[in-house]
Order: sequence, then structure tokens, then C-alpha cells
Amino acid sequence: MTATLDLRDVVVLADGRPLFAPVSLTVAPGAVATVLGPSGIGKSSLLAWIGGHLAPPLAGAGHVLLDGRDVTALPAEARRIGVLFQDAALFPHLSVGGNLAFGLAADVRGRTARRAAVAAALERIGLPDAADRDPATLSGGERLRVALMRTLLSAPRAVLLDEPFAALDPATRDRIRAMTLRHLREDKIPALMVTHDAGDAAAAGGAVVRLAPPDQPSA
Repeated sequence: MTATLDLRDVVVLADGRPLFAPVSLTVAPGAVATVLGPSGIGKSSLLAWIGGHLAPPLAGAGHVLLDGRDVTALPAEARRIGVLFQDAALFPHLSVGGNLAFGLAADVRGRTARRAAVAAALERIGLPDAADRDPATLSGGERLRVALMRTLLSAPRAVLLDEPFAALDPATRDRIRAMTLRHLREDKIPALMVTHDAGDAAAAGGAVVRLAPPDQPSA
């Protein structure tokens, strides 16, 4: 199921004051929009609010819509918005296959179907024999590939990318970024990416939002 992600006058507030000028943006299915801005302006906090994970004392205002449905008041688990972080955040007590199985959507039922889904996912990211591996044995790029596929297996309606490529060396970064963008386009999932790297924005090819202080319009 594909969706369009719409942000309408979204801001993050600290002590009731906005950290940046309101953001309004539409991200079509399969498109990847990029959020740029100086450190500390609230880029990651913006993603956290969109996903329903923003913790006090910060708060948010505005509206998040998926295919016209306002999900702003829904808890994070009901929004079906996936998140991919820089550190991959794999569960250390689970194997690679176990991490992927954890992410499977609820409609994949039965041991055989779940094993087949995990095997297909590993083939898709070029790690066909990694099901029984400990995540600690993976390289940074491999960990990010597994984290991406775990996110996609949950059947998200949108994905948030919080500087996921920042810790990778340049060659690995280019390869993993291309793979990530390709999968999002193939699955027709709208995504919003926070980055400090203009190369990420160029590779994404979507809209670019530059967060600005509250007294200046975000562009």
C-alpha cells in the first residue's frame, strides 16, 4: 500500500517557542525529500515528532497526513512510519534473521511464510547466507542494509531517515545510499531524510527543505 506524506505547518517547540520556521511539504510515493539545516536547529526532533517519538520537554505543532488522513494524534505504533537511524539499532540478542523476523508485518503468518520472507529479504540486500549471523559480526554497511530491510518488512507507509549514512566511509556510503534510495523507490514509499551532506540531497533527487530560524521562512 502506497501513500503520500504531507506536512502542514509543522514546528517543534521548546518551552513553547518554535525552534524553526513552520515546514509544509508534500512527499509523493517513492520520493525522498531532504531536510537540511545547521546543527541544533531541530532536524532530528522534527523527524521524531513526525514519527510520534518526540519526548518532553520538546513538543510539536502542525499536522502530519498520510494519503489525506491526519495521523498527528495517533501513537507511534499506529502511524506506520518507519525510522532508519545512523547506528542501525539492531537487536544484539537476536540473529540477523531474528532481527528481520521481528520487523515482519503482522499479516505474514506461519513459520514457513515468515522464514521465506526473511530469506527473500536477505537475497534482496545481497546477504543470502547471513540469517544465523550475530549482528556484531557485520560491517557498518551490512548492518545498515539489515536495518533498512527490517524497516521495509514492517510495511511502513512512510520512512524517516535520520542521517543513516553519516558513519560510513565514502565508498560504502555511496553504495548503501544508492541501495536505500532504490528500495524506497521500488516499494513506492515516501521518505524524509535528515542530513548534513549535500551529496545525500543530490542523490535523493527530491525536494529540499532548509530549516531556518523562526523569524525566517524555511525554504
